[in-house]
Amino acid sequence: MAEEGIPARITVIGTGLIGTSIALAMRERGTEVLLTDRDAASLAMAVELGAGEALPDGAAAEPADLAVLAVPPAAVAVTLLDAQKRGLATAYTDVASVKALPLRQAAELGCDLSTFVAGHPLAGRERSGPAAARGDLFLGRPWALCPTEAAAPETLAAVTALARACGAEPVVVDAGHHDQAVAMVSHGPHVVSAAVAARLTGADDVTLGLAGQGVRDVTRIAASDPRLWIGILSANSAPIADVLEAVATDLAVAASLLRDGSEEAATHVADLLLRGNAGRARIPGKHGGEASAYSVVQVVIPDRPGELAMIFQAAGIAGVNIEDVTIEHSPGRPLGVLELSVKPEAAETLAAELRARGWSVPA
Repeated sequence: MAEEGIPARITVIGTGLIGTSIALAMRERGTEVLLTDRDAASLAMAVELGAGEALPDGAAAEPADLAVLAVPPAAVAVTLLDAQKRGLATAYTDVASVKALPLRQAAELGCDLSTFVAGHPLAGRERSGPAAARGDLFLGRPWALCPTEAAAPETLAAVTALARACGAEPVVVDAGHHDQAVAMVSHGPHVVSAAVAARLTGADDVTLGLAGQGVRDVTRIAASDPRLWIGILSANSAPIADVLEAVATDLAVAASLLRDGSEEAATHVADLLLRGNAGRARIPGKHGGEASAYSVVQVVIPDRPGELAMIFQAAGIAGVNIEDVTIEHSPGRPLGVLELSVKPEAAETLAAELRARGWSVPA
């Protein structure tokens, strides 16, 4: 039985990463989940993972409280129209990362926008498909809600309850503002990451052998599915183009100044780096609050089973909360450097505990 205030039954249309993750999260809250997908293999895997039961052909005996359209931006409007004609639910939402275009198309198709609130959970992974789904994917993440003037209050309430039940923080925002925002913080950075990663395709083995954490961080999101991303980029093309043109201008100026090689040119490049520092510092920290300054404790660890678990256990014994963690492996050696981000006042306590237990912790 679903918890009070949470939809008792939902239908998820699309069993990819996001759809299946929502289904898993809601199952954990006691919600009955019905699943459907044009890809029979994807649907079968989501069912096997425990995300829900397959929706019977046609529709369920009774409408669900909410239907989640976990489909690409270009498919939202037609999927909404079909779901409403079939009476799949009393309220509807989507999870596409572009909002203005699907809403415009839904209005043109004559969809009932009183029962629809566009949504976008800002969470994801480099991997796609139901096998990558996690019930905790949305914990602490913002979930954009873009209701139109036509949206009924009870529809917004149902979609808000879904977001909160998944552990996310609902944020109501205009669709156009949303698309401009995600172009800057998600879509544009993805293309920039891909552009940097593309430079590596012609790199020789020596160059690749020198790859460190910096290039891994910059190119991490470039590993995402291109088929998924071309749909996103096409649906939000103008705002993304604005971001890319601004970045390209900064890079072109920096390249020109670096070729100049003068001291004055170096000063102008330094200005870009300082603006980068300032922009990075504005990204919210944990739980959406102001970004915190952490100290990093480095630990040299052997690549063997159980090592990470023992380090985390040692941190717990020392009473230190680990805020973030990264690992950089040593090429060709069975070692790695673990970087543990902790509050400054806890850094020495953790370092001392780890040294006492035999780990190498640089001063």
